[in-house]
Amino acid sequence: MNTQSNAIRESPTESQVIAPAVIPASRRMYWSVRRELWESRSIYLAPLAVAALFLFGFLISIIHLREKMRAALALDPMRQHELIKQPYDLAAVLIMAATFVVGVFYCLDALHGERRDRSILFWKSLPVSDLTTVLSKASIPLVVLPLVTFAITVATQFIMLLLSSAVLLGSGVSVPTLWTQVSLFQMSLMLLYHLLAIHGLWYAPIYGWLLLVSAWARRAVFLWAALPLLAIGIVEKIAFNTSHFGSMLGHRIGGGPEAVTAPGAFPMDPPMTHLTPGNFLFSPGLWIGLAITAAFLGAAVRLRRYREPI
Repeated sequence: MNTQSNAIRESPTESQVIAPAVIPASRRMYWSVRRELWESRSIYLAPLAVAALFLFGFLISIIHLREKMRAALALDPMRQHELIKQPYDLAAVLIMAATFVVGVFYCLDALHGERRDRSILFWKSLPVSDLTTVLSKASIPLVVLPLVTFAITVATQFIMLLLSSAVLLGSGVSVPTLWTQVSLFQMSLMLLYHLLAIHGLWYAPIYGWLLLVSAWARRAVFLWAALPLLAIGIVEKIAFNTSHFGSMLGHRIGGGPEAVTAPGAFPMDPPMTHLTPGNFLFSPGLWIGLAITAAFLGAAVRLRRYREPI
């Protein structure tokens, strides 16, 4: 009787079960990407190291900048432009190469590493789906790395321009000539377009394949990623005496430049008349690659759902 009266007197709010707060999908994605940046600091440390090393070498080389500028000004306008801009293009290429290597090794370890150190048991206990986890990892090479590369490259080129201007002051060489030849704004626009188009969209199947292998392999992830591709190329060569698969891989890794720029144009060349975004966006290779990427990522999500720690 006593128990019954206590139950009657109990407040309705006290008897309610407090439901856990529902975290929006965008918020879960945001924190998943933050987690990747926190755990994989090579995403920004490696390109920063390459940029610092290049700036150190450039700082030594500008001792002879006055002589180089005087020699360049004696050339025709086209060769003059190429010679003055060459160090800036080289800086961009080196930083992009570094971030591409970082993206490859990041993808190889992204899903394999959490199974190897058994941290997957902790992450699976959180209210974050396998789809969100895989997409957050895929966003690093497809979105984050191109933006990091862009920011570091533009900062590096700007520092190079300031250092060159300081050296040329009082040397009899016009500093505005240097700033005219090195059009940093146009170079930055070209660089951003190149990074998003090539390193973001065109390379997507490469990163998708590496994430799939990372989710599947128990050990030797790099070998499992490379050997099947090598085996397909060898079998094709032996069976049909052709190398279409190897040419396709080379075309994909090479960046498909004819889909982005006119033949013979350098990707960071300031004149933007050779940009062909229409050709790129409507090229079959792009959309076939994105469809393959979606299939790879879908398979990686399913594998992560059922794979156990190593």
